[in-house]
Amino acid sequence: MLRVTIFLVAFFAFVFSALATPLPSNGNSTEIIEKRITHTGRGTWFYPGLGNCGYTDSSSYPVVAIGIGRYGDGGNCNQWVQIQNTANGNMVYGQTRDSCQSCSDSDLDMSPTLFEGLASLDTGEITISWHFMEMDWSP
Repeated sequence: MLRVTIFLVAFFAFVFSALATPLPSNGNSTEIIEKRITHTGRGTWFYPGLGNCGYTDSSSYPVVAIGIGRYGDGGNCNQWVQIQNTANGNMVYGQTRDSCQSCSDSDLDMSPTLFEGLASLDTGEITISWHFMEMDWSP
């Protein structure tokens, strides 16, 4: 009976230690977590042109400029963002193509067409919630 008890204790200790072992990281675990975070900030609009991502866009393209602190080395260039106006629930998708000098890390500056999907341009500034979509996602 003692052998069976020792065997069961050793077996369950092995199983629990295997379950507690962290999974290997591919080096971008913070990037994966970042995409799941919903940010709340200020939404404004601007007339796009040549953006920091190296593309020249028009006002009719769904352009998003993210805060310079979040822009960093441009790792989010061309990544799609889901944006929602917290006041009326309107939702749009925009593509990160520029950085915004006057934006905090939770703010977004949007092209006129994109902003109009959320509110009238006359509004000028709205409260938004937003998050990054997966890198290979597009609407």
